[in-house]
Amino acid sequence: MPEQNNRGTLALAVSGGGARAAYQVGFLEWLAEHYPDLEIPILTGVSAGAINTAYLANHHGTFREKVKGLAAVWETLTLDRVFRVDAGSIAGHVARWGVRLLMGRASHVMEIRSLFDASPLQALLEQVLKPVSGVLAGIHENLLERRLRAVAITTSNYSTGQAVTWVQGINLVPWTRAHRKAIPCTLCLDHILASASLPLFFPAVNIGGCWYGDGGIRMTAPLSPAVHLGADRILAISTKYAPSSEEAERPNINGYPPPVQVLGALYNALFLDVFDYDALRIERINFLVKQVPLDKRDGLRCVDLLLLRPSCDLGKLANAYELELPSAFRFMTRGLGTQETRSNDILSVLMFQPDYLRQLLDLGYADAGARREEIAAFFAKSPLCPDPANGVM
Repeated sequence: MPEQNNRGTLALAVSGGGARAAYQVGFLEWLAEHYPDLEIPILTGVSAGAINTAYLANHHGTFREKVKGLAAVWETLTLDRVFRVDAGSIAGHVARWGVRLLMGRASHVMEIRSLFDASPLQALLEQVLKPVSGVLAGIHENLLERRLRAVAITTSNYSTGQAVTWVQGINLVPWTRAHRKAIPCTLCLDHILASASLPLFFPAVNIGGCWYGDGGIRMTAPLSPAVHLGADRILAISTKYAPSSEEAERPNINGYPPPVQVLGALYNALFLDVFDYDALRIERINFLVKQVPLDKRDGLRCVDLLLLRPSCDLGKLANAYELELPSAFRFMTRGLGTQETRSNDILSVLMFQPDYLRQLLDLGYADAGARREEIAAFFAKSPLCPDPANGVM
């Protein structure tokens, strides 16, 4: 892509986190209030962040109008609009999993794809994204109007083990790296459902004969799609709290770790820690690139990055709302040990409770206000060490 089209191009990259993605929307609410006409030509998302990305890319209007609509979706969200929480559905799914484990080789005759019936989520996304024959038609219209340059949604291909980024945009050049690749396409509802499909909890989605799930499983460089698509600046919103050294040494459990604690550690390692690692890698590449003469950079360039994250542990916040969960769902999660840990990372991912979501929206808004000077400086300054070459990550 020509340099004159790349210089200063802004991208938004949002991570996963299930219900925790409400925090991202709170942050965006503050941005929309203070930068109502902000234009973000490159949008990338993974897991629950893919839903937020798809909404912004697919709807029309100003940045403020789109964020207002997205916030309204989260403000009215309830657990039963994401997956079925009635006792019969939960008991039936859990029982079938138990029977399948006991059947050994004969287990293949019993088809069960997830712990929860996630059909309400599909109905919700059909309502808010309004696909036309499955296609997110608003993305194409925004591309034609030059309100967008590219949208990228990342999924995990369970069939091959690769991270696959589905990209719709202008003058796209696909890329392939170890265990990850990009595929130009017309984005559909299935791409969003697949990216947001938490392993085991939600079923995988069939796209082109392969089964896809949560995009964070094998995505080792979650910020790289924005770089490949020509971004010079990336506004990245994580849903993971960065504890102080003292907090990191403080145990969250007493005694042997319950299943939910182990699942939480695995979830953070697979889906959220890589966001931090990739941000650190960009900082290191920026430092190294600036030491190299322009004619010897071999395609590398600097990318200005602002990483935003919660000011407190969203897993610990979830503890206060556990009693408000539907009884059948609460019974199951307590069996996994949610009352034995002080930081319920897995519970926070599934906590689509209006009061919890409202607190995350408010927290995101407050955190953005607390970093207003950094945000203003990020939008005001020119790109770092501009280079006529495209970045490679």
